[in-house]
Parts: sequence; structure tokens; C-alpha cells
Amino acid sequence: MDLEKEIEQIKQRNKKVELDKKWETCWTRRICICVLTYIVVIIYSYLVRNYDNILLSSLVPVIGFTLSTASLKVVRKIWEKRGK
Repeated sequence: MDLEKEIEQIKQRNKKVELDKKWETCWTRRICICVLTYIVVIIYSYLVRNYDNILLSSLVPVIGFTLSTASLKVVRKIWEKRGK
């Protein structure tokens, strides 16, 4: 009985890993990251346009990427529902 339970757990884990891999390589994720990063860059550039500081400018990709990946959880849930 334990062997069957372990096999079922492995199958469930494999499904999750396969879904994670599909998400990591899908165009939906890539496009969302690009669009959200672009929006952050526009807003950030507008806010710091009067400053000529390389340290402030260097934050743009970091902030954009961090915010876009943090907000992708909602997009992923929608993507998963559409895929099923």
C-alpha cells in the first residue's frame, strides 16, 4: 500500500514539475515580463528624469524585473486555468 502511495505522490510531483517547466518557457510569461518591465521603466524614468545619477538609473532593470515577476502569480493562475 505504501508503494502505491509513493508512486502516486511521484506522479503528482511530476505533473507539477511539467507545469512549472511549461510556464517558465511559455510566451505568455515572456511577454508579460517585457510589458510590465517597460511600464516600470517609463514610470521610473519619469520620476527620476531630473537626476543624472548612474546609481538611480541602474535600479531600473532590477525594479522592473522584480515587480513583473512578483505580479506574474495572477497571470500564471489565469494561464493554468486556460490550459486545462
